[in-house]
Amino acid sequence: MHNKAMLFEPELILDAHADLGEGPVWEPRSGCLYWVDIHAGHLHIFNPREGMDSQVEVGEFIGCAAPRRSNGLVLGLRSGFAFLDLTAEKLTRIVNPETHLPGNRFNDGKCDPAGRFLAGSMDDAELEASGSLYSLDPDGSVKTLLTGKRISNGLAWSPDYRTFYHIDTPTRTITAFDYNLVSGDIANPRPAVYVQPELGWPDGMTSDIEGMLWVAMWGGAKLTRWDPATGKLVAEISFPALNVSSCAFGGPDFTDLYVTSACKGMNTAQLTKYPLSGGLFRIRTNIQGMPTFVYGR
Repeated sequence: MHNKAMLFEPELILDAHADLGEGPVWEPRSGCLYWVDIHAGHLHIFNPREGMDSQVEVGEFIGCAAPRRSNGLVLGLRSGFAFLDLTAEKLTRIVNPETHLPGNRFNDGKCDPAGRFLAGSMDDAELEASGSLYSLDPDGSVKTLLTGKRISNGLAWSPDYRTFYHIDTPTRTITAFDYNLVSGDIANPRPAVYVQPELGWPDGMTSDIEGMLWVAMWGGAKLTRWDPATGKLVAEISFPALNVSSCAFGGPDFTDLYVTSACKGMNTAQLTKYPLSGGLFRIRTNIQGMPTFVYGR
């Protein structure tokens, strides 16, 4: 698999020049990819059949989005959790667990197999360890799973749903937890992967049905694949974008890997070397990713 994975080539499918492109998630019902440009406050909807990208202005920082079972999306915004009705482009705010932290915003998030929406927060100035990881139950209640995080980032589950993986970017570590799908509780944290500095900073993450973890490398111009059982790097794919930010499997068979990137913080020399930074990419693979889990309401 190592050699095959090395042959996968990223293809630019949208030269978006996103400042902080993030949070891709595949919606099987519509066959579209949702992704966000965080500071621009834009939710993007990319239709790969038509090669068309549309956007919804949400009016504030948007960290993440996930499909709902009924319709529309659940969002993690600067001001907390909200539902978005895509037809009416109407926001309905649910709950803000961080009214006491005005400098914070939501960052990465996705749904678990039982329909909860897990999303993490961070200090937008990236100074304070004021971030937490929350779980929004389909009944609307919020549980705090982790606190004291600098940049709560990538989330993924093992194929048997018993292990949950989480990245706090500045630690360079992917932490594994026992995951209780019935209660939504996490326990027994342990380091699964340490990312060496020369690879970049671990950002967004997804998993495949073989149990491997795919991690976007901010500042590293690459996407990496890891075996969490051994902590070893299995494959790396170079990108023509410096800040590779997140990834998600999609397509009819969940073998297309969609990858977001960002041009935030790049200087002229970096932009000259990596002019496609901020673009949306796709990698056709022979590996099946985990399906998209949806919010249970």
